[in-house]
Amino acid sequence: MNILITGANGQLGNEMQVLSQDHLQHTYFFTDVKDLDICDEQAVRAFVADNRVDVIVNCAAYTAVDKAEDNLELCNQLNHLAPGYLASAAEACGAALIQVSTDYVFDGTAHLPYTEEVAPCPNSVYGSTKLAGEQIVMEKCSRAMIIRTAWLYSMYGTNFVKTMLRLGRERETLGVVFDQIGSPTYANDLARAIFAAINQGIVRGIYHFSDEGVCSWYDFTLAIHRLAGITSCKVSPLHTDEFPAKAPRPHYSVLDKTKIKKTFGIEIPHWEESLAKCLQKMKEEN
Repeated sequence: MNILITGANGQLGNEMQVLSQDHLQHTYFFTDVKDLDICDEQAVRAFVADNRVDVIVNCAAYTAVDKAEDNLELCNQLNHLAPGYLASAAEACGAALIQVSTDYVFDGTAHLPYTEEVAPCPNSVYGSTKLAGEQIVMEKCSRAMIIRTAWLYSMYGTNFVKTMLRLGRERETLGVVFDQIGSPTYANDLARAIFAAINQGIVRGIYHFSDEGVCSWYDFTLAIHRLAGITSCKVSPLHTDEFPAKAPRPHYSVLDKTKIKKTFGIEIPHWEESLAKCLQKMKEEN
């Protein structure tokens, strides 16, 4: 199959590039904005048609959650309109589209893991534009698959794990919120799930994917420091209101993964196991 992967220089895009080496039966087009501007409808349509693309995996997004509050137009372009262009281009060629979405489509006021049947209710610009992206993709592409994920990290780009490693080495004390609960997700694990869907045949619908287990950002930081051997930094728990942010964060955004596990027969590792793997990889690269 001919597979187009947009946002190829981001966390997930990079992991897709790494794993593509294990799936050489396919031909890949890894693009970023300089290769293909997904906000340009004509360019998207031409690229998909000219390269006879069979599957599009859209890893591109505007993900600066706080900046999004002041950049509605750009955020809407990338998270809502561009996925619509990809969906239309896919439909015109009979291709499938995997659109990566987020736990921010929920407001985080639940206390049980979110299933795909729970009605979304975003309370940020980022969450609202990602939900609009989901809706337009499902409307315009008959072979569309939405995968919502959360707390994504990897050895690539900027993310929470890399920030906590840096701060842990630079500072003697660090405050991290303890009243936001979720499931960290290693981008490599999400990439594996995407390949499972591609290879087994994409089944239309909305799916949730994160690593197994739950924790707070505080617990996550303690695990990062412990596994990295950082002992010189004392980490203290903070309330969300002690750490002001422009966009509200979901207090509880645990995703129920039953549907994706059953549909594609995949096993998902515990977040701590995957964190150890990622840190080991980072160590080897350095």
